[in-house]
Amino acid sequence: MTHPGTAVAEPLSGLTSAQVAQRVAAGEVNDVPAKTSRSMSEIVRSNVFTPFNAIIGTLFVIELAVGPLQDALFGFVIVANSAIGILQEWRAKQTLDSLAVVGESRPRVLRDGAEQEIEASQIVLGDVIVLGPGDRVVVDGKVARADALEVDESLLTGESDSVLKHTDDAVMSGSFVVAGSGAFEATKVGHEAYAAKLAEEAQKFTLVNSELRTGINNILKYMTLLMIPAGILQVVTQLNRAGGVRSGISRSIAGLVPMVPEGLVLLTSVAFAVGVIRLGQKNCLVQELPAIEGLARVDTVCLDKTGTLTEGGMVFDAIEELPGAPGPAGADVPTVLAALGAAEDRPNATMQAVLEQFPGPAAGWSAAQVAPFSSARKWSGVTFADGKGTWLFGAPDVLGRGTSAADHAEQLGATGLRVLMLARADGPVDAVIDGSIAPVALITLRQRVRSDARGTLEYFAKQNVALKVISGDNAVSVGAVAASLKLPGASDPKDARTLPEGDADAFAEDVAGHSVFGRVTPQQKREMVTALQSRGHTVAMTGDGVNDVLALKNADIGVAMGSGAGATKAVAQIVLLDDRFATLPEVVAEGRRVIGNIERVANLFLVKSVYSFVLVILVGIFQLEYPFLPRHTTLIAALTIGIPAFFLALAPNYERARPGFVRRVLRFAIPAGLVAGIEVFVAYWIARGEQNTLGEAQTTAMISLFACSLYIVQLVARPMVWWKVVLIASMAGLFVLCVAVPYGRHFFDLHFGSWYQWTTGLVIAAAACVVLEVLWRSLSPHRTGAAAAPTEAV
Repeated sequence: MTHPGTAVAEPLSGLTSAQVAQRVAAGEVNDVPAKTSRSMSEIVRSNVFTPFNAIIGTLFVIELAVGPLQDALFGFVIVANSAIGILQEWRAKQTLDSLAVVGESRPRVLRDGAEQEIEASQIVLGDVIVLGPGDRVVVDGKVARADALEVDESLLTGESDSVLKHTDDAVMSGSFVVAGSGAFEATKVGHEAYAAKLAEEAQKFTLVNSELRTGINNILKYMTLLMIPAGILQVVTQLNRAGGVRSGISRSIAGLVPMVPEGLVLLTSVAFAVGVIRLGQKNCLVQELPAIEGLARVDTVCLDKTGTLTEGGMVFDAIEELPGAPGPAGADVPTVLAALGAAEDRPNATMQAVLEQFPGPAAGWSAAQVAPFSSARKWSGVTFADGKGTWLFGAPDVLGRGTSAADHAEQLGATGLRVLMLARADGPVDAVIDGSIAPVALITLRQRVRSDARGTLEYFAKQNVALKVISGDNAVSVGAVAASLKLPGASDPKDARTLPEGDADAFAEDVAGHSVFGRVTPQQKREMVTALQSRGHTVAMTGDGVNDVLALKNADIGVAMGSGAGATKAVAQIVLLDDRFATLPEVVAEGRRVIGNIERVANLFLVKSVYSFVLVILVGIFQLEYPFLPRHTTLIAALTIGIPAFFLALAPNYERARPGFVRRVLRFAIPAGLVAGIEVFVAYWIARGEQNTLGEAQTTAMISLFACSLYIVQLVARPMVWWKVVLIASMAGLFVLCVAVPYGRHFFDLHFGSWYQWTTGLVIAAAACVVLEVLWRSLSPHRTGAAAAPTEAV
């Protein structure tokens, strides 16, 4: 068989097993590992060797030298935190690596004259790799066979136009096939391939490029700057007032350690890692970690109908021969359809449904030229030998433009059927002229709507997430499918060919005003995503075909189906390995849980840093001993921040995240920290003025600070549900146990004087709690959705 632009070639046989073994022994193998997660050494370094661990570690060593062991407890907490971070990220690495093996593309090669599927890492120099629509070019090579082969090199060059490839043309790794078929010989493998380094970087497990991480890093930078003058003041004051060098150093450390929000970075990493593990358990591969954050901000989801709302396959429905159409030459319509299907080396899903009904091959029908289906022209065609003519099979509104047959096809499509047209054309298939096309018959196929599609759409509607169904199919047909699922706006589908060109505002207005689009080209899909983003929307795009790649690349979050084209999985941040569209709400919910809860715990850590800073400044101004030893601040931090933050960071949370993370957190943390810092200083000042001992005064301050801090936990944890009540009550119970048991009082150096000594601290704390409540309510319209989520699960 010959094809446009190609000559008859000798059959390809590929390498022999012996040749493959020789190349493997010589190291000529594609041994570039797909890196979807950080190495274990990188995980350890990132969790242990941090600036704040260095600060805390130094203070820990100093405290071990000058004070009792209980004053150095904060150092063991850091060790435990780092270990938890390493363990969780290691579990996430295991999940990512195992899922990557399931989701990776498996190229087909010719060896010993037979086609076989292997892993990309098993390709050797000289292998002949077979290509079809949607396949990725995984190594560099030279075309050995080209049957109307079109390759998209936009991932490498930025040019979206596909390139027609001929025999001996070069192909580069990182490109993918958009039409036709062929084969190429591998000329560069492994690290020598053009896109090897690019691919490694694109698939890298990373925590960067996110508003959340950037915001936290900025907060930590400013806190570090504040620690320098506060630390100098604290050391000078305590060495003068604390009654000895050892005591002065211990009280200095007690003031400096709480200013470091060291657990915030840890819990952020843990929350991300747990998110990866949870999504992995749902057969969802997260290829870029910041995608979890992006999911939390998604307010618009663009869906490709096929593979998401409907099953990937189709079922033959009926043939309707058109009146007055030219009859087939010596055969009926089923014979022609069987011949068209037999001419396709790799039939798409539509042609596969036809082949299942008319398996062929048709005797006496040999193909002279073949034009595989292209999403740009929306038809495939074959010129048959022996005068049987040229036959086209594709979209009725393209092949039958302006005819009554096209109008009739649209009416059929309105019922939800997939309608295709069989037509004859004059001349060879590579030179078809519109005026020479004569419609012959309409073929209808049924689409199987996914059983879980309706529930998924209802979820997004309840979450105020807008849905846009974007398809290359007939707009009326797409609208009928969407209407059967009760998608808002489905009754007014938009034909993308009528969208305004050259006017970005008008284009964006049309895209925003409709929910269903048909006859959308790959370029328009990308333009639609960009138009929505220009209106301030955070857009997720789902897809499984080559025609979705451009839009997936431009979307804030690209979601590919596991059975989709290799190119879509390469550019997507998230891959649904089991192809279940119903997994997407769980993915979005996981993103919201992670980001919303990190905002919760950020409030706790920063309030602690602020009140510690305030207390150091006030104590320095009034030249007093610092009211706490390191053991006191360790206990309060564990019960009011560390333990509650761990549970709150992993709690359910379904409120969509919004931009402005740093502003919202600081809006509450700074005034709340000021209130807590002033409150504990007042309690301490009054206790000192009543001629209590230093031990009694610091016990009063500790009780007062714990009560105030626990109330802040309650504010941040809202809305309250049973397990949060249990959590807060447990923290209060543990504190009471520590101060009630004699060993606890001795260990934490607590001294109770008269009854009104500690009740004074509680009264002052109660007054501060009233101020905090007023503050919280006044900031209600601005505080994070994480703390105000009305939909949180009980």
